[in-house]
Amino acid sequence: MTQNASPALVLFDGSPLKIEQIVAIAHGQAKAALSPAPEFRARIQKGADFLDRLLREDGVVYGVTTGYGDSCTVVVPPELVSELPHHLYTYHGCGAGRLLTAVETRAVLACRLASLSQGFSAVSWALLQQLEHLLTHDILPQIPAEGSVGASGDLTPLSYVAAVLCGERDVLWSGQVMPAADAFRQTGATPLKLRPKEGLALMNGTAVMTALACLAWQRADYVARLACRITAANVVGIAGNAHHFDETLFATKPHPGQQRAAARIRCDLVAEAPLRNSHRLQDRYSLRCAPHVIGVLEDALPFMRQFVEGELNSANDNPLIEPDQERVLHGGHFYGGHIAFAMDALKTAVANVADLLDRQLALLVDTRYSQGLPPNLSAVQGARQPINHGLKALQISVSAWTAEALKQTMPASVFSRSTECHNQDKVSMGTIAARDAHRVLELTEQVIAAMLIAARQAVVLRQRVQADVPVGQTMLAWIADLAERIALVEEDRALDKDLQRLLVDIRAQAWSLYVH
Repeated sequence: MTQNASPALVLFDGSPLKIEQIVAIAHGQAKAALSPAPEFRARIQKGADFLDRLLREDGVVYGVTTGYGDSCTVVVPPELVSELPHHLYTYHGCGAGRLLTAVETRAVLACRLASLSQGFSAVSWALLQQLEHLLTHDILPQIPAEGSVGASGDLTPLSYVAAVLCGERDVLWSGQVMPAADAFRQTGATPLKLRPKEGLALMNGTAVMTALACLAWQRADYVARLACRITAANVVGIAGNAHHFDETLFATKPHPGQQRAAARIRCDLVAEAPLRNSHRLQDRYSLRCAPHVIGVLEDALPFMRQFVEGELNSANDNPLIEPDQERVLHGGHFYGGHIAFAMDALKTAVANVADLLDRQLALLVDTRYSQGLPPNLSAVQGARQPINHGLKALQISVSAWTAEALKQTMPASVFSRSTECHNQDKVSMGTIAARDAHRVLELTEQVIAAMLIAARQAVVLRQRVQADVPVGQTMLAWIADLAERIALVEEDRALDKDLQRLLVDIRAQAWSLYVH
């Protein structure tokens, strides 16, 4: 990717993009713009001009002079060629399920613009400008999340992008849902008339699954970091053994992500503190082996980045138009196998982190294992202790969320279905895998919100029963920050509003966590 002096502007010119740039655009932290470089515009125009010449010379191009999919043997009369793109997005308007959020939709638009900017799709400069206009003015197509099998592209959800570019269907703009044509009028745009192949170029790609994957990757990275901080707090809370995270110990098992997780936990603890004579030499696995669980996610993230960014920076419609050699290349780059595999792997690794934290909470609330903490981490003292139950119900909810996250880890990619008259007879299910990953992340973030309440509670209660418990300065500062966000649970109270506030903080990545 090329950037100007302002880091808030992301220029699209066919150069490689990073996950973080798509995420920044999605969250409104960066602006998307087409590169003004003349050579970039010339490359885009060259592909469109070559396709026009092919049509004038009676060239046969799939999806331009033929029907779509299994209908590729149907010849489209020249006088109907211009109507074909309209029919493509029209008959694919059969999406269902929830609508993509504003953040997800911006990511979809940015991913599709990135692919078309590679210069192999024979689209017009005007089409790229229309996509840019949507992002610039935050005109967001209302895209149903369900209906893609992840091969032949995200056809059904992307049909809503194609239709909006032509002034059809609904958009979200300035906080209101309205017809796309109305939003265009108010922002000075004119609906497009798609040129031959432009419907395919817009829809026959992996932008929805890739957009969701970019967002999932970033959320998973933060989950791993927060899980390290929470684990360290829980080691303090349970008066655990900080030596389990020793640098020399982890040097003997050279998984970089595992070592990184151990280092993060270690830096939050006071490892030099001597063990008490009554202390268990070895904590239970959910504490002692936390780097080994979180480390799997940490080690998976780099290869997932490779898969996701490979897809992000690809020309992934069909056919591709090679403007320099003037070749029409029929293939299957719309196939989302890499995204499907990455998201199936991500959701499994993330769900394992949820399971780890669930087990840590089970230790903290149980007086048989909590090394002197009060039952259910209740902070109430005195005569009212018998009627207060602390985090008893919260622990049940955490187990419910964890169980649902674990249930969602069934890989979507192995459930290929033969569709469309057996033309699409092996499909990726990449979009379903990406949606599953987001659900697992949502559940895991709920677990983390609960664990923030529990970790804060456990450290404070440990300091009550063991005044000399060693607590590092970083941990003390973090517990103090939590204290400003959530009140200590003394007299029983509903915790749902606390959880919702913490979820907002988690998803806004409110805490700066670690430099490595």
